[in-house]
Order: sequence, then C-alpha cells, then structure tokens
Amino acid sequence: MIIPINDPYAASACIDVLRRGEIVIVPCDTIYGILGAVPETEQRIRMIKGREEKKPFLQLILTEWITGLAADPVPDELLSLWPGPLTLVVRHTGGGTIAYRSPEDEFLRALLTGVGRPLYSTSVNRSGFEPMNDPDEIIREFIEDVPLIVDGGQLKERLPSTILDITRKPWTVLRQGACRVPTG
Repeated sequence: MIIPINDPYAASACIDVLRRGEIVIVPCDTIYGILGAVPETEQRIRMIKGREEKKPFLQLILTEWITGLAADPVPDELLSLWPGPLTLVVRHTGGGTIAYRSPEDEFLRALLTGVGRPLYSTSVNRSGFEPMNDPDEIIREFIEDVPLIVDGGQLKERLPSTILDITRKPWTVLRQGACRVPTG
C-alpha cells in the first residue's frame, strides 16, 4: 500500500503495520528510511537490503528513553541537541554498543509514541547502492518487499545525521552530517 504523508491516517496505518512486526518505508527528517520494530524486524530488514550480519542498524527513540537504554549517562550538552539529526553510539545496558537517534520530525515521533519502543532505521537502498529519495523509484524498487510506503515527495539536498561515538573520550565523529557537536 502507498499512502501520502499528508493523509490523516498515515501515522496510524504505519503504527498498525509496525505493531504487527512488519516493515514500513517513510520519509525521515534527513532521508527516506526503512523502519521496523526492535528486535523482531532486524533479519527482515537485512534481507530486504542485502546487508551483512555484522553491520548494525541505528535505532530511533524518544529522548526520554535513553536513560533506560544507555549504560552510562549521556552528557547534558549532547541531550540538548535532541531531538535532532544527531546519532549517538553508546554502551547499551544489555552489553555492546548501539546507535540511537531521537528524531525531530513529528511524524516519526508519533510513530515512536504509538509503537512504544525503539524502531530500527536505515536508508532506503539495497546494500552498496546510494540512498533513494525519489518516491517513484522507491515504490518501483520496494513495493513487493514492504506492506506500506509513505510518500512524502522527493527529498533532496538533505544531510544525514551526524554519528558521534561517546563510548570513550575523546568522543569520535564517525560521520559528519547535519549536526555540529562539541568534541568531548
């Protein structure tokens, strides 16, 4: 199914699909993204993208969720940049590291609130290819792979999120994107 972003039922349709453990494609605050509920959709997203097992997906969260997810406190100077285009790599309470981003986009925030847990987020593309931002191309390429695509129009000239690893000092910028961050 394809639904325009301005349809009053777009968010509730996405929430229904995500709650069923399925995948959606939506315009995010930086680029189009493939989203799925954590943890049950990880393998399905990997299959759709053709992505290797070792490369992790970032997770979208609401800002207030970070205290229950990060093993160490996130500095206030970084939390003040959320919601926004900043992805933080943190030590996870369950071990290992995870990249989290609290999106500024109200549509994404509505999805997070409605689903009530983190969502995997990754660019819309097959592994090794450039991210897609033209909804017509996305529909042609992925209509058979996902039950719902939200059409937000063509997205152009947007920077991806900045990725900052805060698991050690000094912090390390893994990808410079739309957010300028202090170096801890």
